[in-house]
Amino acid sequence: MAPAAAAPSAAKSGKDTNFKDKEKSGSVRSSNIVAAKAVADAVRTSLGPRGMDKMIQSGNGDVTITNDGATILNQMSVIHPTAKMLVELSKAQDIEAGDGTTTVVVIAGALLDAAQKLLVKGIHPTAISESFQRAAAQAEIILQNMATPIDLANDEQLVKLATTSLNSKVVSQHSWLLAPMAVNAVKKVLDESRPDNVDLKAIKIIKKMGDTVEESEMIDGALIDQKTMGRGGPTRVEKAKIALIQFQLSAPKTDMENQVIISDYAQMDRALKEERQYLLDLCKQIKKSGCNVLLIQKSILRDAVSELSLHFLAKMKIMVVKDIERDDIEFYSNILGCRPIASVDHMVAESLGSADLVEEISTGGDGKVIKVTGIQSSGPAVSILLRGSNKLVLEEADRSLHDALCVIRCLVKKRFLLPGGGAPEMEVACKLREKANERGGAEQYCWRAFADALELVPYTLAENAGLSPIHTVTELRSQHANGHSNYGVNVRKGFVTDMKEENVVQPLLVSHNAIKQASECVRSILKIDDIV
Repeated sequence: MAPAAAAPSAAKSGKDTNFKDKEKSGSVRSSNIVAAKAVADAVRTSLGPRGMDKMIQSGNGDVTITNDGATILNQMSVIHPTAKMLVELSKAQDIEAGDGTTTVVVIAGALLDAAQKLLVKGIHPTAISESFQRAAAQAEIILQNMATPIDLANDEQLVKLATTSLNSKVVSQHSWLLAPMAVNAVKKVLDESRPDNVDLKAIKIIKKMGDTVEESEMIDGALIDQKTMGRGGPTRVEKAKIALIQFQLSAPKTDMENQVIISDYAQMDRALKEERQYLLDLCKQIKKSGCNVLLIQKSILRDAVSELSLHFLAKMKIMVVKDIERDDIEFYSNILGCRPIASVDHMVAESLGSADLVEEISTGGDGKVIKVTGIQSSGPAVSILLRGSNKLVLEEADRSLHDALCVIRCLVKKRFLLPGGGAPEMEVACKLREKANERGGAEQYCWRAFADALELVPYTLAENAGLSPIHTVTELRSQHANGHSNYGVNVRKGFVTDMKEENVVQPLLVSHNAIKQASECVRSILKIDDIV
């Protein structure tokens, strides 16, 4: 009798533990969702042209003012592991598309919110996750259908795209200057052999304090962010022959551990004489190759140039620029059309690049840069000189210009346009709702939730612009239901208009990637049921 009585109690206790386990995974999931949503809400207010900026103070007291989603999340010290996933998400969007870093986090936050409501209804996380994946795939098809192809030769259209990207930035009032600059820079570095990609490393942006953003310019030539060494050498050279050397013009040193002990002055004299002769020979060989502008790579172990060699070079009327960073060697050899020279024996006329003029220009204060113009055999590379009245504006101008360059790069990768202003998200939401009716069971709920979540983008745009979000989104929904797929939230006029006519356009790749990456991130968060 006793064992039989024991059995139900054992079963009961088993049931209890089972129930507790379920409860635990539920609480882990909800804490994950809450943490990730907190991050999404933090950047939500900075979405769109009327979005607010964030001031971020780092541990060492540096202050950054920005509304670039990736920068904000990067600088925030996020501790929760799930919240870190959203930071990674915006980084991924920044690398892949360059723009839409705030959008992608907002969409991910909205999808998590939707997922939480579905979990409360008792739908299994795996079912939600798979439905979201199918809905995201469908969303990509919808976006592709509403996109219009673009011709890269149409500069006017490209400038509109860059302007849309700059509109939400602090420097939006200078978009008339920065947008065409971004378009021209990308066109200059387009490689004919690889027509569907752009290497943004070939665009060098040099930031200099002083003046206003309006004084920024794209230089048809190269800029070197260093001063000439002076010492009586020329600061302006016409018909320049430029050498980029990777060896040092200073006396050889012994190894770290070793010493040379000199016992009398005759040896001392000989050592000095040798050193002088060694340097003179080096300088003569450089002069013999016909070089009159010398760029020297930064050296770690010993001085790149010594006073003596500078004196010789100045007498030979050779302009010297030292401390060229290792990472920039490839850029300069591309743009100046010269080969990096690793030893003085390779110093031949063929390795030199030639330019009409190399001069040192002052950029206000004690800042100077070297400008090389009239380069004969320049490769695909371009330099931009950015100016700004203070450090914060300058940093933000640099980030904004990077976003504009990325937008043009997106177009080169995928040559399609979408209307901006939350139109693509709204269109996808409307079409997904129609498609949801063809689905059965829980999937129908999930697709509807996915569609509702995407509406948060136009909702936030309206909210940030101080419009009534509910009224605006309802109006937008009815326009899209009537087939006006280009309608979006017009922040300037304060109601819903056709975005194509307002010239608010964005590349397909940005929205395409945002929805794809956000849904993938949400799926991986839903799959987590325990933190160990």
